[in-house]
Parts: sequence; C-alpha cells; structure tokens
Amino acid sequence: MRLAKYLATAGIASRRASEEVVRAGRVTVDGETVTDPARDVGSDDAIQVDGKPVAAGHERVVYALNKPAGVVSTARDPQGRPTVVTLVPQTERLYPVGRLDIDTTGLILLTNQGDLAHLLTHPRFEVEKTYRVVVGGPALEERALGALRDGVELEDGRTAPARVRRVSADTLEITIHEGRKRQVKRMCDAVGHPVKRLERIRLGPLELGDLARGRWRQLTDAEVEALTAAGSRPP
Repeated sequence: MRLAKYLATAGIASRRASEEVVRAGRVTVDGETVTDPARDVGSDDAIQVDGKPVAAGHERVVYALNKPAGVVSTARDPQGRPTVVTLVPQTERLYPVGRLDIDTTGLILLTNQGDLAHLLTHPRFEVEKTYRVVVGGPALEERALGALRDGVELEDGRTAPARVRRVSADTLEITIHEGRKRQVKRMCDAVGHPVKRLERIRLGPLELGDLARGRWRQLTDAEVEALTAAGSRPP
C-alpha cells in the first residue's frame, strides 16, 4: 500500500492532505524520514507521524448527520462556532466529507476513512448530490428550470447539466455532480431565483430520509459499500 493511502486509512488525514504531510518530512518509516507519498509500506513497517506511531486498520466509522443551520462543516472553527464534528460521537479523529454552507442544512457524512472522503468529493468521480431548494422571485417557470438543466454561465465557467424537478411554485429539487463553492445558490441566482432555504437530501445512493435535524446515525457496511461503488463507477 502506498504511504499516503496508509495514512489516510489510519485516519491521519484525507489522502491529499496525507501526501502533504509526507512531503513535509513529518513521516518516518522504520526510523527513516520519507518524503515520497507513493512509497510502498506494509503492516510490518514502523510508521510514525511527528514522532507518534501510526497503526492502520482502524475500525471504519461513517456517520450520516442532518446538519442544522448555524453549524460549520469543519472539524474545528477558529471563531468558536459549533462544528459538525461536535454533533457526533468522537471516539477518534473524524473529518467531514465535503462541506455545506453554514446556513445550509441536510445530509453530510463524517468519517475516519480518508479514501472514502476522497472518493465522494473529488470532482473526477462525479458523485451526485441532490438538494431541495426554496427560492424567491416569481413562481418557477419552465424557462428557469430548462436553463438549470442545460447549464448556466457563472463567473468560474458554465455548469454541467443538472437534473431538476419542480416540487411546487417556489421549491425545486436539483441534482448536480460538481462541487463548486456555493454552486446551487449561484445557479439559482443566475436564473433569477435567489435561494431562501437549501437542504441536501441525497449523496450518491444515500438519502437523508427521516433523520431529524441535528441527529446522526452510523451507516451500515452495505451503505458504505454502495457509496464506495458510486464513487468508483466511471463518470
């Protein structure tokens, strides 16, 4: 197994962040400093980060959380605001899978598995995310829905086509696979319908369902495998 993947599996950081940890010279293998994230390592190797031993094979933990508004999607917040990590059991280091804006609610995952987080968030894997959106402006018309389906021009380029379903005069469901910052809000603004409320209701095959706001549940092995499969399929 490559060293960066070993560290991610051990819950040290995401795979990308683990690569930077290695390049920074913070990792030793059998007492030797290693700066190549692709170095092959095994269970018999003595691996340390910042002088502390690392053990692979931590029990896989994946939580689904219905994030409330006012909670930030990070492990720690320098401003002292509540974070998603504080809402789930903290038996070991966890980090969020992607981010939701502080005023956005709904489904977010937390895990100790860096590879899973990478698989579900990296743009090239195109894992779908579905949002329920309450918008302002006039009643939703087919023109606006069609524009969202076709892709709209934003300051960082045209969005990929989205799947869009009108739920009511001011509510729609939109499914995207990109991960641009504030993307759904900017898309709706671009078609004249500013977002009033935004909730993520599905990530890949996993649905929020009836999980109450602020509550969490641990995913089953079958659910985790389904998520992994969704990220592993060719776009």
